[in-house]
Amino acid sequence: MKPEHLIERTKLFAVNVIKMTHELPRTLPSRTLSDQIIRAATSVGANYRGACRSKSVKDFIYKLKVVEEELDESVYWLEVIGETHLYMVEKLYPLKGEAIELMKIVVKSLITVKNNQKKKHHNAKPCAIMHNNAQ
Repeated sequence: MKPEHLIERTKLFAVNVIKMTHELPRTLPSRTLSDQIIRAATSVGANYRGACRSKSVKDFIYKLKVVEEELDESVYWLEVIGETHLYMVEKLYPLKGEAIELMKIVVKSLITVKNNQKKKHHNAKPCAIMHNNAQ
């Protein structure tokens, strides 16, 4: 998977989460949860883009871990929204599934980058290493 594809996919995840929040009831709990899920979901793409501009492998790994954490937080907020019956759980499945799939990609990428760091790619751009080997 090329960096551009994952950049677009993480942005689409954020857009779809924002669209979902427009359908939540207009209550204080809904507004609070909307704020939380929007912060987490939009942070995913922004931090991934930042990771691709990293100047070092160490910086890349740090930023990619932030992406992983924001995805995990997004899953948490989606679960809370569903379990409080603010939104139909069945309609949350695609969003939650995408967050989990993106998280798996990020975790696999972290493993790949760490393994390659131990091996041979000391001077290569971290984002290029990840996408050339984590497919």
